[in-house]
Amino acid sequence: MSFEILIVLQTIIIIWLLIKRNKKCTKSVSQATDKIANTNEEYKMVLLVRKDLKMQKGKIAAQCGHAAVGCVLKAQKYDPISLNTWRYYGQAKIALVVDNLEQLEQLEKKAEKSNLITKKICDAGRTQVEPGSITVLGIGPAPVSVLDQITGKLKLL
Repeated sequence: MSFEILIVLQTIIIIWLLIKRNKKCTKSVSQATDKIANTNEEYKMVLLVRKDLKMQKGKIAAQCGHAAVGCVLKAQKYDPISLNTWRYYGQAKIALVVDNLEQLEQLEKKAEKSNLITKKICDAGRTQVEPGSITVLGIGPAPVSVLDQITGKLKLL
């Protein structure tokens, strides 16, 4: 008889803990959605990779990682609403190709004129490219429509 009572008590405690945990999860989701942009539009980040440097896949991946992290860190400080909205919509990152440094810098100026977060990556030159080479430009997170006005004609990597 006491064994059955123990199992019933354990079941009640487990159910109570699950209900309590579910309430916490629901509360944190509602708090997160309070800190996002009031829009139904998705957000993304674009990573512009220089084609003229002829970097290998692993190098490109590392440089894009640096740009994505840099954009997130800047967004935390300067545009947390866009950062939270981007995170809410799945953190889309799109890698695009630019022909050269000149094109990359032109797009950077357009993004900055639109008050978007940008992060230009300057390589240390230990492996494939010359020291100080600008390899990737990250832009965003920002609304898809805004980024498409700036980078919509570029090809996917």
